[in-house]
Amino acid sequence: MKKHNFSAGPCILPQEVLQKASEAILNFNDDNLSLIEISHRSKPFVAVMEKARSLALELLGLENKGYTALFLQGGASLEFLMVAYNLLNKKAAYLNTGTWSDKAIKEAKAFGEVVEVGSSKDNHFNYIPKNYTIPEDADYFHCTSNNTVAGTQMKSFPDTKIPLVCDMSSDIFSRQLDFEKFDLIYAGAQKNMGPAGTTLVIVKDEILGEVERQIPAMLDYQTHIDKDSMFNTPSVFAVYVSMLTLQWLKDLGGIQFIEDVNNKKAALLYAEIDRNPLFKGIVAKEDRSVMNATFVLTDEEMTAKFDTMCAEAGINGLKGHRSVGGYRASMYNALPLYSVQVLVDVMQALEKNK
Repeated sequence: MKKHNFSAGPCILPQEVLQKASEAILNFNDDNLSLIEISHRSKPFVAVMEKARSLALELLGLENKGYTALFLQGGASLEFLMVAYNLLNKKAAYLNTGTWSDKAIKEAKAFGEVVEVGSSKDNHFNYIPKNYTIPEDADYFHCTSNNTVAGTQMKSFPDTKIPLVCDMSSDIFSRQLDFEKFDLIYAGAQKNMGPAGTTLVIVKDEILGEVERQIPAMLDYQTHIDKDSMFNTPSVFAVYVSMLTLQWLKDLGGIQFIEDVNNKKAALLYAEIDRNPLFKGIVAKEDRSVMNATFVLTDEEMTAKFDTMCAEAGINGLKGHRSVGGYRASMYNALPLYSVQVLVDVMQALEKNK
């Protein structure tokens, strides 16, 4: 029986996507060739890349609005560098809400002044800073929409007069937003879209070409735009599975449909965390992530028993990040509501049998 996969990444994927992907490994397009042995320049794979890029823009409502979708490599970690390389002339503003934004700030400091407009580091990143001021003379403002480590999520985004850049690695395509507010979005596929190996970048074309430095070709967004996201050999399998996942989401009803499902999953689990005296959430309630719920046992002596009960129920990937501890239930798009109910049932059984 398939386990209930709460892993923070690589993420759970839809069963039908896994089935189609496995078939393509053996025989892609009935050509008696594997997806991973055909030329990335062949018409069949170019069609995959074009469809994946088109679906990404379509689902975000950004078709024909001056944006380009790219599938690159290096994960969000490389984007920390590429964003600054392409956009930072003198000064950039960053909101520090966790491990990944902290890493992005460190990379940006190699290219110019970084103004940290707000930070929740003072309390282990367990809340989202509010009432911060973004300097209008900054080249761009960078934020992280969802924080997988601590389990916080931005519920609103500032109106800025400068380009708005967002790392959406762990909640891309999970909720409706005014995506036209953003000038650059990036997201590692392995959190909510596909397997590890590719990174989606959505960039508004007009913000590029403003920096004075020479950018190495491989790190220049314009290079990848000019080459239709095929400047170098792409991660063929990761792009293909991402395309399948995006098509799956479109067929379900798009972001509007999946947001409702995600909210039901989060509401079910958080209600149990708040009700059950054996568990406690570790972040500010108003900033709780819909994607990654973090919590701890109020009595650590119950840890072994709870872990055993979870294993017996087929629950996988619930252990919290090493820097936080406790538990983290990642409820990405493909996780069914039923899996959350199984976890809640285990939590209630622990309370009953303590």
